[in-house]
Amino acid sequence: MAQKHTLEELNNCSREELITIVLMMQGQLDALNDNIEKLIEQVRIANNYRFGKHTETLKSIEGQLSFFDEAEAACDESKKEPSAEEVLPAKRTVKKKGQRDLDLNDFPEEILPPYSVSEEQLDAFYGKNNWRRMPDETYKRLRHEPESWTVEIHTVEVYVGTDGDHQDEFLRGNRPRDLLRNSIVTPSLLASILNVKYVNSSALHRIEQEFQRNGVNISRQTMSNWIVKCSQMYFTPFVERMKQELLSLHVTQSDETPTQVIADSDHPNSKCYMWVHRSGEFYTRRPIVVYEYQKGRDHQKPLDFYKDYKGVLVTDSLQQYHLVDKKLPDVTNANCWAHARRDFADAVKAADKRIRRR
Repeated sequence: MAQKHTLEELNNCSREELITIVLMMQGQLDALNDNIEKLIEQVRIANNYRFGKHTETLKSIEGQLSFFDEAEAACDESKKEPSAEEVLPAKRTVKKKGQRDLDLNDFPEEILPPYSVSEEQLDAFYGKNNWRRMPDETYKRLRHEPESWTVEIHTVEVYVGTDGDHQDEFLRGNRPRDLLRNSIVTPSLLASILNVKYVNSSALHRIEQEFQRNGVNISRQTMSNWIVKCSQMYFTPFVERMKQELLSLHVTQSDETPTQVIADSDHPNSKCYMWVHRSGEFYTRRPIVVYEYQKGRDHQKPLDFYKDYKGVLVTDSLQQYHLVDKKLPDVTNANCWAHARRDFADAVKAADKRIRRR
């Protein structure tokens, strides 16, 4: 804390001592004003994060600085002047007759028996032979059958040798391989469960209840066993193949997202992480996305994943990725531009409105 001088002490000070005191006070005042300005900027940024829009789009930041002349940058004299039809709102289009037929063309059709009128009814209404048939009216309705179950009965022919070199040896017909040995599950049934569970985000016990309403008793434990076993037998090798393809690309991307897994959490606030590794945006022909669950996010996790990689790894500024860059000479860590521009966006948010208008 700065020393305080009394009035008597200041009156007894020499000219040089007074100048020194004033210079010291000016330095302290400048430092104080600088700290106040930093605190104001932090308050503006905090208020923006709390009350403002959360976006990564440059143009949506209020008071965004213009780095280019917008008129010159957007100018394109080769572009034709728009017509009135392009500028004015389009009128509501009238639905074409027969559009429903076009919408239903791809569905299978079932022709139901016609709703007929007997001759007795016609004669009673019109009189004997006082009527003639007109063209029939035809309309369409769409029927939905939510659950359709079929029991597959497989028959395998079995033969046994009665004489010759293969006497008493059995020969069976070639049967398709089961998804799981001695299991009732078929690929279509497992695909339906996976779709409802992971695509439609429905719990297994709800799938179990839906099956029971259709007279099928498959417990959630059985479905869980099917999912785990098939993931080990079929999905794990497929993911490894995807990883090989991913690591053969010149540019890859990686990020991690916190999640909570009860079985792996020591306390309610502990976090586990889902790492995502994917191909760059220019690999549009066959994009690859690999998810990897880990209990933590120390640098050993990405180090193990990219130990054989040779290329550019695009990430945020997490220190673990920079350690990967240092320990793997063939990996070049490139920071994300979306994260880099955040500091510029914060500078715009923290700037005073009078400065923004300049």
